[in-house]
Amino acid sequence: MSASPTPPSRRISVAAPALVGREREYVLDCIESGWISSAGAYVERFEAAYAEMCGVKHAIACSSGTAALHVALVGLGVGPGDEVIVPSQTFVSTANAVVYCGATPVFCDSIVDTWNIDPDAAERLVGPGTRGIMPVHLYGVPAEMDALTAVAERHGLWLLEDAAEAHGARYKGRRAGSLARAGTFSFYGNKVISTGEGGMVTTDDDELADRVRLLKGQGVDPERRYWFPVIGFNYRMTNVAAAIGVAQIERLDWQLERRRRIAAIYRERLADDPRVTFQVEPAHVESSCWMVTVLLDANGGTPRDAVALAMGAAGIETRPAFPPVHALPPYRRSPETESLPVATRVGERGLTLPTHALLSDDDLNYVADALLAALDGV
Repeated sequence: MSASPTPPSRRISVAAPALVGREREYVLDCIESGWISSAGAYVERFEAAYAEMCGVKHAIACSSGTAALHVALVGLGVGPGDEVIVPSQTFVSTANAVVYCGATPVFCDSIVDTWNIDPDAAERLVGPGTRGIMPVHLYGVPAEMDALTAVAERHGLWLLEDAAEAHGARYKGRRAGSLARAGTFSFYGNKVISTGEGGMVTTDDDELADRVRLLKGQGVDPERRYWFPVIGFNYRMTNVAAAIGVAQIERLDWQLERRRRIAAIYRERLADDPRVTFQVEPAHVESSCWMVTVLLDANGGTPRDAVALAMGAAGIETRPAFPPVHALPPYRRSPETESLPVATRVGERGLTLPTHALLSDDDLNYVADALLAALDGV
């Protein structure tokens, strides 16, 4: 009988929350005060701090990033018969939230270098049922918002930013979440700012903000207890989650600085290897560097999954890029569906490397060495 492989002595996770600020202090305050549900001072503090960071008038806390997307779309009036243009290269929740409204997501291909939604391709998809466009700031790199705004204005559409991955990112000096009619964020455990689960809707539109607040709290009238003028949702954030969020946003600048250093080290170590292609960050944007993702052997021939297995054997967790949503079973159309080649290529060849603020420079060099060794070995 052959001996079992020796387990790696070192383990590096692909993502981890950096709970290194006042999270414990604030959560204990919630417990000691008894304010652990959706009422409590930390919810308001988190919303106020987030609105200030984004440079908007309103930030409305929700129970998850998907809840934020859904309630924002409902607030914008999306319903049966409507169409919303979304990138195919994204996490599935972008499309799911459209379907929750009874509407139809129309899938758009990506720009070849940034992997974000292609404004020209989006314009070609506009039809009589189109109500809006929902760009995603993929992996923290803001989409081309000026071009998308021009498309929206020409056709009388709204824009909704899916900024789930872009906390603190900037487009031409303006923060993600302030670049459209509204923006939404996720605070899942692997995000730049994490509350475990949680989300946020940001907007300068007073009427939309009021509607989102009404809808996320079961539709209860703010002036009349237990009176429900509309059917709403239970999408409220707890005070405990918001307490963690307050502590997290206090250290946002540190998070961004650390993640940008991580991205810089990976680029320094790997960018000269022709088998590795990085997502382009245009000069007019500042990425949040949520997750450093690379394409392996863009000309074909390098099996991404084999590289991932080799890195796993070295104790390094990676993950594949998002498969294009249009190819997933619930969204697969009949044969006339376009292949969407850029979204497909990223989904097939993209590999996400460990990216979180707790990684040391030594960890990053270990990952880079392991990736190069894996590429040599496949």
